[in-house]
Order: sequence, then C-alpha cells, then structure tokens
Amino acid sequence: MRMPFRFGVTTTTGGLQLVVQVRIELSDGRAATGWSAEALSAKWFDKNPALTDAQNHHQLRRSVELAAEAYLALPAGSAFSFFTRSYRDQMSAAEAEGLNPLIASFGPAMLDRAVLDALCRALGVSFPAAMKANLAGMAVTELTPELAGFDLSGFLAAQVPQQSLALRHTVGLADPLTAADQHSPIGDGLPETLQEVVRHYRGSHYKLKISGDIPADLARLRAITAVLAPVGTGLRVTLDGNEQFRDAAALTEFWTAFERESALAPLRQALICLEQPIHRDRAFEVPVSGITGDLPVIIDESDGSLEATPRARALGYRGVSTKVCKGFYKSILNAARLSLWEKPGLLSAEDLTCEPGTALQQDLALVGFLGLGHVEKNAHHFIDGFGPRAEDAAFLAAHPELYHREGERVRLRVTAGQLDTSGVLAAHGFGAAQAPRAEGLSPAPRALWPQA
Repeated sequence: MRMPFRFGVTTTTGGLQLVVQVRIELSDGRAATGWSAEALSAKWFDKNPALTDAQNHHQLRRSVELAAEAYLALPAGSAFSFFTRSYRDQMSAAEAEGLNPLIASFGPAMLDRAVLDALCRALGVSFPAAMKANLAGMAVTELTPELAGFDLSGFLAAQVPQQSLALRHTVGLADPLTAADQHSPIGDGLPETLQEVVRHYRGSHYKLKISGDIPADLARLRAITAVLAPVGTGLRVTLDGNEQFRDAAALTEFWTAFERESALAPLRQALICLEQPIHRDRAFEVPVSGITGDLPVIIDESDGSLEATPRARALGYRGVSTKVCKGFYKSILNAARLSLWEKPGLLSAEDLTCEPGTALQQDLALVGFLGLGHVEKNAHHFIDGFGPRAEDAAFLAAHPELYHREGERVRLRVTAGQLDTSGVLAAHGFGAAQAPRAEGLSPAPRALWPQA
C-alpha cells in the first residue's frame, strides 16, 4: 500500500487478495470458467484483537473451503439455488468452527460471483442482461419470508443500470488533511492529503471514518469540514462508525455533542447516513430510533446473515450496506426488501478496498445495476494501480473508460468525481471482459482453521 489506512480497530499497511476460479457446465454441454477476487481484509470480518492478521486470512479461506465443499456436493441446479440450498449448512458449519456470520458469508459470496461470471461468459451476456432476464434463477424462498408474494423477476427486470457513479472518497482516521499533517510525503504523483484529493478528483461525495473518541472526532470533523468547504453546496457525506461506539448511550452522547457544534453545520446538511456506529455484539440490543433525528442509521458489519436486515428494521435502523464480499445475492434481496418498507430504506454502496481489476469491476457492476448513484471507493487512494504489469495492460485495453496510464502505472480514471461504468455494465461476464492473469499467482494454502 502507498499509505496506511486506519479504520475501526486497525491500521492496514498491506494485504492479500484471494482469487477464485470456477468452471461450470450447462445442461446443453456448454462450459465456461468464471472468476472472483477480493481482499482478505484483516480486522474487519472479525475484529478480535487476539487474532493475528494471518489468522484472519485463514478464517476467510476456511469459509471458501466450506462453501466449495458444499457446492460441489450438490446436484445440478440454477446458479442462485447453490446459494439457497447450501445457506443453512454453510452458516452452521462455520459457527461450529468458531467463524462468525460475516465470515461464513464470505465463502459463498466468492463462489456465487465466480459462478455468475462463468454463466455470463457461457451465454455471452453482460451482468445486467443476465440479471434482468433472471438467468441466475433468483426466487423468493423460505430464507426471506418477508418477500412472500413479491415479484422478484419483475423487480430485476425493472432495474435501470447507471452508466456512471459518483465516487465517494474514504477519509481514513490517519489520512493527512493538509500539507501541515504530512510527515513523510510519498511524491508518486497521486494526491496524498484530503485537500489534494478534493482538487485532483473534484469529487462531491466523501465518507468520513470516526473513532468513538468524541473530543477527537469533533476536532477532526471540524478540520475536515474546513477542507471540504470548496466543494460547495453539492457536498454529500456519509459517516462510518466502524462499530466504535460501545452502545446506544455512547452514540447518543456523540450525536448530542455533534449537533451542538455550530462549525459542523455544513457537514450536517450534507449527511446521507451514519453507518454501523455500534459494535455488532450490541447493535441489536436496543432501538436506535430517534437518536440521530431524521438521519438514517444503517448496518454494515451487523449484516452477517439474511435475518439481519429485518432485525435491524425492527430496531429503527433504516438501511444496510451493499458489499460484494457479503454476497451479491444478499444485496439484491436486501434491495427488494427495502423497496417494500413504508419509508423506503437506504441501500448504501460501501467498499472493502476492492482492488483494480476483477474485484473492483464486479462491485461496480452490482452497484451500477442497482442504480445506487454513488459508491465508496478507496483502493485507488491507498494502493497505486495494479500488481502484475501484464494484468494492468490487459485490463486497460479491455476497459479504457475505467483506467488510464500515468507514466508506468495504470490507475483508476476518475472524471470530475465520476466513474464511467458503461464498459463494466456492457462486458460479457460479471463486470469484466478481461479475466485475471493466473500466471504469477500463488496457490492459496489450506486454511489453518479451526485453531489447534
């Protein structure tokens, strides 16, 4: 990584990406290979400080292993049915091995994306075309009883994919805001401070991490508000608590102090939502209704199971995040659920440092298909381009609308704060015409989990 990324309980300075390859065969004999990719994000799925980053990686690989065993044991069926037929067994098997629901969901999420990618490639269709025609075979099942009678195929067919999305830039807890905050400038041509980000990308959407330390948060938010002032009246902001408030009382204390700050009035007017303020272990203990007034509070890390969103709604939460690492089927089912709420719920597109290439493009394809308008993205800021040079050249050739070359590096193309998703939505496959390069990848070791 080009600079450290501090969020929640951790500061990330490097990491691993898992790439999954799946081969499918259709009933008519056609076969195809599909791919998915995702960062093995330590201290997000499981924030237990007693676990090392390596142990977090083993947890996530074990989830994929469990899902692969389950999927391979099933008879032929629709793409979606592999998710539904294995769901309860996957969650139970993961729980038996000490893996929380968020980790349990990771394995199927990886396989489902790769299977859908293969299906799109086999049929020569794009992700939006496949979903609008419901080629995955999505259906209402006993796993989502609140959707009984809902026309899911009609819902999919009615989606209007967006050809561009506003990039919502992540401001980590350790990010320098101005040159005065910099200790060791990188000097690689990319913006480093928030002030430089505003000038360079000319974006209007930002995501601000908060720590749960009220005096420190208020001071940092005041400084951020001043830096974002040039954005003007088009400024739109989300706050991310990353589970840093111990309970609803702590959140109330923060919000009361936040509302008293006159210097933060421009920020309050720009707010879209507050994401996962309370730790997942206590987020569903008491209602959050009214704590933040009319501002929606949504869940993210609490969204481990299919039951989470209905539970959250009952407690006053007004939406949920979408991340492909939690499962794209879950995101679509949640979108359907939210459309039925008396006051339509908020589905907010968040990022798990989706690296350029397959991971980024699959996430953009899902968000673009659902027409969510803006999406958090941060890998382009904390990571400089791709890894293998052969891969960056191939993705640039396949998607020149999304990437561009600056010197020797291929980087994300951001135009006036917008990402062009037209090529991602048109590609025959799940968001990418180009497949990852297998050469140079190291085989994933067997997961050393459960711990001895």
